[in-house]
Amino acid sequence: MAEEQKGLSRRDFLKTTGIATGALVGGGIIGGLVGYNVKKEDKALQGTEQGGTHTDATSVRGLMFFRNPHDFQVLSQAVERIFPEDDLGPGAIKLGVAYFIDNQLAGNYGSNAREYMQGPFFAGEVTQGYQSRLTRAEIFSQGIAKMDEEANKRFQKSFVDLDGGQMDEIITAFQKNEVEMKGVSSEFFFRLLRQATLEGAYADPIYNGNNNMDGWRMKGFPGHQMAYINVIEEEKFQKIEPKSISSMQH
Repeated sequence: MAEEQKGLSRRDFLKTTGIATGALVGGGIIGGLVGYNVKKEDKALQGTEQGGTHTDATSVRGLMFFRNPHDFQVLSQAVERIFPEDDLGPGAIKLGVAYFIDNQLAGNYGSNAREYMQGPFFAGEVTQGYQSRLTRAEIFSQGIAKMDEEANKRFQKSFVDLDGGQMDEIITAFQKNEVEMKGVSSEFFFRLLRQATLEGAYADPIYNGNNNMDGWRMKGFPGHQMAYINVIEEEKFQKIEPKSISSMQH
């Protein structure tokens, strides 16, 4: 993908997927920003905040699932390509999306604790839900390792050392199911990664994503208000400072 190709802005992405109007992206919308080129500067920044170094990526918050900081960096770079920083607001890294995913993988989401996970196992139709014998934790672990493997195979570099266009090429290959994975398709891993990225950007901050409620601020979403009785009869659109569930705890 040529670096000079006109990119699709996140503002356009939010409009076309329905996120800007409050709808949550479902499994049928694949790709989003991936496969399009955003500004070259949108490549995840180097340094402490962006996880570009091998020593600072986990220094701000502790990790619950990832034991290898490098794997966490690969995840951070990948989610930033899916949800990049732009003039609309912060990207996935600043929103803490990678930490959200790390926490989720360490819990019931990662272990599929609340889902039926027994055989027989057959290839599911596109209209069916979760069909893999692998847990989400196993799929993410394998998928992240495969992303790094593809980077070394194609560019002789680690995934975290690639430029934005090269990262997009690899992520798009997963989206198009061009990467071989065991027990699951790479396209299914991409869908999990994409969905988890959006959830981390827009979930309540108590789950370690959506830092400073900036994901909500970009949508004009008020979060969890006790009541709207003081503005419910107003005719003009009301800009309400968002609140987290944590603000309701006493």
